[in-house]
Formats: sequence, C-alpha cells, structure tokens
Amino acid sequence: MIIIGHPWVESRKFCKIFSIDDIKKSNPNDIVLLEPIVDSHKLAKYCQENNIPFAVTVNSLQEAIFSNALGAKYMVCEEDDALIIHPVAQEYLFDTRVLVLIHDAKEISKIARSGIDGVIFPEAIC
Repeated sequence: MIIIGHPWVESRKFCKIFSIDDIKKSNPNDIVLLEPIVDSHKLAKYCQENNIPFAVTVNSLQEAIFSNALGAKYMVCEEDDALIIHPVAQEYLFDTRVLVLIHDAKEISKIARSGIDGVIFPEAIC
C-alpha cells in the first residue's frame, strides 16, 4: 500500500499546478498535481510529452479512464469514488495508482481492506 504524507513515511510532495509556467517552475522532486482532467487535459498532455510525473484530482470513473490514458502516475479521489474506480483500474490494468485523500491515520486500515492502491494526507499537498 502506498502511503503519502504521513510523518513516518518519506514521500514526495504533490504540488497543485495551474499552468505550463507553474510546471516549469516546479521542483523536479515534486509530483505535479492537476485539477480534474476536464480542466487540465492540455497540462496532462504537456506532462506526458515531457516525461513529467503527474497526478490528477479525479471525481468520476470517466475522469479516471482519461487520466490513465493520458499517463497520470496517480489519481487522487475521495473514498466513494475510489471504490468505483479501483475495480475498473484492476480489470484494465491501469498504470495509474488510485489514492484516497484521508485526514486520519485510522482510515488507512479501512482503505487497505478495500484493496485500493494507497492514501494521501493533505500535508503532502502544497
């Protein structure tokens, strides 16, 4: 299970990006975090063409499918959405990992039992 943003586990920061200039100015060690793909597909394409690892905020199965097709490394979503997305991601062997945004370490076990790829804490997002 992937755990991002917990103080016990070293992980990369996910930085919200809104333009190509933001991407160019970002720290190369950070993961670029894009808004839902409907609003950021051009930025996702730029990241894909330039081999820049990126994550996308996902609110639906359709957004998840497009995020994977555009090469997202991670998709960040709420638990309810992850429960719908993850089985499809498994069936189609998505390269994109599904992360659930959580606020308390007590939620990790629940997410793990669901088989979802991982969790991300808000502290990992800048």
